[in-house]
Amino acid sequence: MTGEADRRPAVPRDERGALTVADRVVAKIATRVACEALSGFTESAGRVPPGRRTPRVNTSVRRAPRRSTAGRDAGSAAPRQTALGEARLRIAVELGYPSDIGAQCAAVRRAVTERLRTWVGMDVSDLVVSVERLHPVQGRNTDQERVR
Repeated sequence: MTGEADRRPAVPRDERGALTVADRVVAKIATRVACEALSGFTESAGRVPPGRRTPRVNTSVRRAPRRSTAGRDAGSAAPRQTALGEARLRIAVELGYPSDIGAQCAAVRRAVTERLRTWVGMDVSDLVVSVERLHPVQGRNTDQERVR
């Protein structure tokens, strides 16, 4: 029984196909991870209005260059971990104030970088976390008069 698969030459493992991750998928993952990272800071999360808690993420993904297999030994079948590419991210967050702004931004940066590398296999070459708005304690109480 010879089938079509038996007549075709074997395609090396590295050349069998490609996996790509769309920019919007990277953005969704980064948004979710940033929300999880900020949820650990309860002193800040309680001050941000419910509709404004979701960070906004802008992404730019650069695909990994194709790697040549010409110099590899045909007998070595050791699996290689290759990155899918590099992601450049800009994450805009809104935080409660007063709070530890630097620690929150660092937690977002660390969590997003780690999870994208783990879940997607993508390196983060540039990650900017910007604080778009601070929500002070006084801003939530509308029945008090304004302090100048």
